[in-house]
Amino acid sequence: MSRTGFRRRPSRTTSLLAVAGLAAGLLLVAPQPASAANLVTNPGFETAGTDGMPHCWEKSGWGDNDFTFATVADSHSGTKAMKVTLTRRADGDRKALITESTDCAPVVGVGKQYDLGLWYRTTTPDAAITLFRHDTTAGWQYWTDLKTLDMAADWTRATVRTPAVPAGTDRITWGVSVYGTGSATTDDYTMEQVSDPVPPAECTGTAKECADGRWTVLPTQNPVRSMHSVVLKNGKVLLIAGSGNSEENFEAGTFTSAVYDPANGTYKVIPTPKDMFCAGHVQLSDGRVLVMSGNKAFPVAGGHGYEGYKDSYVFDPDTETYSRTNDMNDGHWYPSATELGNGDIISFGGLREDSTGSVTAERWSAAEQKWLPLWQVNQTWSYWGLYPSMILMQDGRLFYSGSHVFGNGTPGTGSAIYDYDANTTTAVPGLRNKDERDQSASVLLPPAQDQKVLTLGGGNIDSNPDAGRLTDIIDLKAADPVYTAGPPIPQGTVDLGDGKVAQTGDQGKMYVSAVLLPDGKVLETGGGLHNRADPVFEASIFDPATSAFDPVAADPEARGYHSSAFLLPDGRVMATGDNPGNGTWNHNVSIYTPPYLLKGTRPTITSVIDSEWVYGDTQRITVDRPIVKAELIRPAAVTHSSDPNQRFVDLPLSVDGDNVDLNVTSNPDLAPPGWYMLFAVDANGVPSVAKWVHLQGPSALAADTASAHVHSFADSLEGKVAEPGRKRSSQKVGTTVSGCDRHYGGVGVCVPTVFPDGVRRTTASRCAWLKKNDYGRLKVNGKDDPLGLDPSRDGLACGARDLVRR
Repeated sequence: MSRTGFRRRPSRTTSLLAVAGLAAGLLLVAPQPASAANLVTNPGFETAGTDGMPHCWEKSGWGDNDFTFATVADSHSGTKAMKVTLTRRADGDRKALITESTDCAPVVGVGKQYDLGLWYRTTTPDAAITLFRHDTTAGWQYWTDLKTLDMAADWTRATVRTPAVPAGTDRITWGVSVYGTGSATTDDYTMEQVSDPVPPAECTGTAKECADGRWTVLPTQNPVRSMHSVVLKNGKVLLIAGSGNSEENFEAGTFTSAVYDPANGTYKVIPTPKDMFCAGHVQLSDGRVLVMSGNKAFPVAGGHGYEGYKDSYVFDPDTETYSRTNDMNDGHWYPSATELGNGDIISFGGLREDSTGSVTAERWSAAEQKWLPLWQVNQTWSYWGLYPSMILMQDGRLFYSGSHVFGNGTPGTGSAIYDYDANTTTAVPGLRNKDERDQSASVLLPPAQDQKVLTLGGGNIDSNPDAGRLTDIIDLKAADPVYTAGPPIPQGTVDLGDGKVAQTGDQGKMYVSAVLLPDGKVLETGGGLHNRADPVFEASIFDPATSAFDPVAADPEARGYHSSAFLLPDGRVMATGDNPGNGTWNHNVSIYTPPYLLKGTRPTITSVIDSEWVYGDTQRITVDRPIVKAELIRPAAVTHSSDPNQRFVDLPLSVDGDNVDLNVTSNPDLAPPGWYMLFAVDANGVPSVAKWVHLQGPSALAADTASAHVHSFADSLEGKVAEPGRKRSSQKVGTTVSGCDRHYGGVGVCVPTVFPDGVRRTTASRCAWLKKNDYGRLKVNGKDDPLGLDPSRDGLACGARDLVRR
């Protein structure tokens, strides 16, 4: 591990087997009666082949290591076994795999699952069952690591069940990877197709509800104007408002938060020490919430813009109180916040105390429990904008997806891969309409092992066009990742001020919320067509397996600017907030019940033997009936369509009746330390209520005998590489960064600097739009009237005299 805490990427090497992915999810189970004969040719290595390898087996692996392959007499049965040994390892692995050929590689069916089995002996804890697949278009590529094998001096049986075979796959190959010094000896491989015992689901709602889910508006309103939502380790929800974008609250020093308890539907208002309006936040590895920066000052017409302070706080879910940390090095209004694999937090962007853009990267040390001084943090002196979506990759680098808040994206392609250790930024191509991704949503698709990111929707508050329907998907496992076009977001209805009408043309939405669901799909909901105006009523569920959207029931409440949607531990989705340009606030709270909760009884996790988990370990739970998969979902910490830490990590299973052993990833960059919701899911996609488990951080990592089994992905980048630029203090940012003209109304009111298409550049047309959107009385601040709303110059915009013959 490097001094900074990142795991260093492997150097670029040529693999003996084409690889293009990191571990996807799988299911480990006890062997079931075979539904077919053994699909492995020469499973016991008894038939000789070429190059010193048995028939239908080949040498494979990559990286800098010393190794031997040997057919040995120390067998489980018969006369031969395969032994793979590493005597020195810098990186990479070695493995004996079924030969990639039509004669040897087993044929598989799309959507089917297969039970794999083998006998093994190991002298290293760093060995794993590894699976590759043949894509009919892209060829052979790495698919998943199935299970880390426990050390075993005697012959030991390992059985695994593959995930459902992805579309486009016709064959697979597999074997055991050795990625630490020592050896693995294997014998007697088996592969059998699993039958399809899927019991019929029972609809417990109306036919429409069972297809589309249902929304319920809760009878009790949210007591605070919360724009930040954090699901806590105890299942409660921290709702942070600060001033709530209210000038009156700010001037009075009235700053609030609330803790919502989904179990009984109650709220508790929490004293809040600072205006955390538009702060950054993230769960620390111990379950506390780190809150960074916030609003130091609202804009002043003709003067400064928003200002961010340096203060930082920690919220403790146990005591429900805030305590102050040391200060950050700079102010950051609208900062990013991403947890790294060692528990550190890295943060970029936002506005400084003087309202210019911050170019200072900040790093919270998990070991020292403080923000590190500037000289200890790598700096590119780049301006990443506001709430840049920075997603941790499986090798410790960060992927800037192109999602951000306010205005345009970063220069160049709009997305990039940032390597902290090398302190370089490499442009990533393919993101369409990169400058219309304001308050789009980006999410690491389930499972996190697949390393695919979906970016959807967005607009631009500077030019204020109709928000778009575009979605783009990138596979970060590829050697040179490129965004490719995804399916458009389904259209719904939009309220342009005269009631809901169907969306037309290319109309989509910004202010998008994207929520990972325990059945492995993604709910997208909420949104608006323009800058703080024209709510869109539409929701759909994206299936990563088919790359398609399924329209579902829409939230009846407007959910635009300052709205959030997030997963609750019981599998429902909660949606809060809406702060249109007229300054009002929607205190109603909506709950979405997805279709999977209307399919009859749900499985139950009856016990979790140990809630403290470590990387590479096996943990046991018990369930009340059969399940087909389990996963960890990181609880939400969402604001402004942004939650870069949201992730769904598949857990391999090993089943013995009601006892289920869960195999935990050995890679902390795949599942950063902290508290997670553990779901068990049955064959119909129905999830249990989550149990909370704690995946431990740096102390657990110190016990690793080798770095995690991480392949060399995104390692042939062809985009432009940027080294650190010249040292500077800030980036100049205009005072209209929020898309609001502060010459009119109070600070909580947003009169757009650019009106939507169809609004003519006349006083009458603009005033009619403002009236239709309930702006009410608007005082003119100062003597300037840049939008021509006060031609009578009486200090009141859109007054009766302003509309005479205009």
